[in-house]
Amino acid sequence: MKDFRDLIVWQKAVLLFEQCVADTKNFPKTEAARVIINQILRSVGSTSANIAEGFGRRKGKEYEHYLYIARGSINESLDWYEKLKRLKYIDEASFSERQGTCNEIRAMLTAMIDKVHV
Repeated sequence: MKDFRDLIVWQKAVLLFEQCVADTKNFPKTEAARVIINQILRSVGSTSANIAEGFGRRKGKEYEHYLYIARGSINESLDWYEKLKRLKYIDEASFSERQGTCNEIRAMLTAMIDKVHV
């Protein structure tokens, strides 16, 4: 693999970011919604960014460190999606899809961490 863009986990994280941007277009035009948009875009965006940065390190503890950060970010993203569902900013079907994607990314990152950690 020559480039972080070849990683399936990175591709899934970027797709989630694109979906997140689309999701936020339907949010109410309130101060609370603006703050929430900022937070969820940061956490979702951080996932793919840290996968990419870690890939550039590609060795040992530094790579592992960035993968842990990416996994933390995807967990944070799932937390934000739970809040969006409770606030009715997204419907149950969208939440279910985003939750599945977050869980899949988290599992892939865990497998990568386990492989690097050996």
